Amino acid sequence: MSVQPTTDPAPGQIDRSAALEFYRVMLTIRRTEEQLARSHQQGLIHGACHTYVGQEAIAAGVCAHLRPDDAVFSTHRGHGHALAKGVPPRELIAELFGRATGCSRGRGGSMHLFAPEIGMMGTSGIVGPCILQATGAGYSFQLLKTDRVGVAFFGDGAVNNGAFHEGLNLASICRLPVLFVCENNQYATEIAFAYAAGNPQVGMRGSAYGMPGVTLDGNDVVAVYQAAGEAVARARAGGGPTLLECRTYRTRAHAEGMRDVGYRTQEEVDRWKAQDPIARCRTYLLQKQAVAVEALEQIEADVQTTVTEAERFARNSPWPEATTACQHVYSEPAQPASH
Repeated sequence: MSVQPTTDPAPGQIDRSAALEFYRVMLTIRRTEEQLARSHQQGLIHGACHTYVGQEAIAAGVCAHLRPDDAVFSTHRGHGHALAKGVPPRELIAELFGRATGCSRGRGGSMHLFAPEIGMMGTSGIVGPCILQATGAGYSFQLLKTDRVGVAFFGDGAVNNGAFHEGLNLASICRLPVLFVCENNQYATEIAFAYAAGNPQVGMRGSAYGMPGVTLDGNDVVAVYQAAGEAVARARAGGGPTLLECRTYRTRAHAEGMRDVGYRTQEEVDRWKAQDPIARCRTYLLQKQAVAVEALEQIEADVQTTVTEAERFARNSPWPEATTACQHVYSEPAQPASH
């Protein structure tokens, strides 16, 4: 196991345009999630809503290396992954509103986001299946002799699930092009991971499966980007899978409307808020990349305009027609080739 440094790299190690893109993607996730939290309070979201606030650096850093034909499989907390992979905010918000213009045509909601045209292959409220799905995708890519990569994003609660063992073991045996990304936000719902795991060092588990295991500061987008870059390049070159443990923290409740007291202290929340990934990225851009404040303010204004317009678009979008209930659910039958 290796541990990524949590200090910022020297200037020039990360291209300035790439660093600015990190900031834009992370801020888009944050502002979209804040809007969704307000929309949930207004009754516009039917069902659960698990926000990604506090974990934005992981999705931004990993997905920066992915192509549209790489496959991402995610969890119930998948809004950030969908946005970082390329789902427009308007389609994400419309999906949570249950509208026909949503990325899943209003059929999935918060926990079932699909956009296969850009490689967002689905999120799930079930704990752990994304690990097996990404492994299966990697096996398919290997059989097809492509350099595509499968990525699984999952929480710390999933690593004590049998799917974790099965997926990592098979990926290692077959040297599959898969990146396993554990977003260790310290809690599985309201159960502290340190209490639920005999060995809470997730990154150390990589060596048990014969693959690199990296533990890093999940609130440092540069560290995530660098570690994910090595892992993706290794997978594309046929070097096999990698396990990344990104230590982070969700600063909102497990899901909107749930309690957020009794299982963690306000002091703990405040301590993690002081390590906010977006604020750290902003400081990095100003101090290490010599970006002007005005440039960041322009990104901030543009992102807010985009999210405001996206919410308006979603609110004004039509509901799915009842007659289309069976559409966008099953794949279309393949047409036999004509001779």
